[in-house]
Amino acid sequence: MKIIVYCRVSTRKQEASGLGLEAQQAAVVAYAQSNAATIASEFIEVETGKRADRPELARAIAACRRQRATLVIAKLDRLARNVAFVANLMEARVSFVCCDNPNATPLTIHILSAVAEDEAKRISQRTKDALARAKARGTVLGKPANLNGIARCKGTAANIQAAQRHASLALPLARKLRDAGETLAAIANRLTDDGILTRTGRAWSATSVMRLLA
Repeated sequence: MKIIVYCRVSTRKQEASGLGLEAQQAAVVAYAQSNAATIASEFIEVETGKRADRPELARAIAACRRQRATLVIAKLDRLARNVAFVANLMEARVSFVCCDNPNATPLTIHILSAVAEDEAKRISQRTKDALARAKARGTVLGKPANLNGIARCKGTAANIQAAQRHASLALPLARKLRDAGETLAAIANRLTDDGILTRTGRAWSATSVMRLLA
């Protein structure tokens, strides 16, 4: 079997550092080895998952048609968190495989893409709500490089206050929820929904909660 590899990262920084990219490539190589497949070519996209106009993906699809190859990606959410986009790709009559679920049927892929799309929307909305609550409390938002001296001083003071809130609110609540048997993801959602952000003013994730508890 001949396969065409498609990988996507969201930023140039991720592309340069290899964050996410190496894991995707490793997953595809493992799939190719276990299926005696030949990797004909690889296409790497630097683009957000919300956009459907991706030139590298278009080239990958064209290569699949030209070489009668299968498009292989590491994870479905690397392809798109958009049901309509996945449906259009399937209508292009290009066979593709997701390494995280290689035996998925077209129906299963539609369902998984719908779940990924819904998850992305929930994360985005939860982050917006948390930032709105932080702003209402007087937290200075924005990049330090874009702030003037007074704003940076206010931002430093706000960060100190945020660190104090982090120590006095986040950790005790996280420990209480952990002792109650809640998962890391559930604890992250609870902290964020309660308006308790991370030290950098972001919504909590399972990983950041794990680091907090450690």
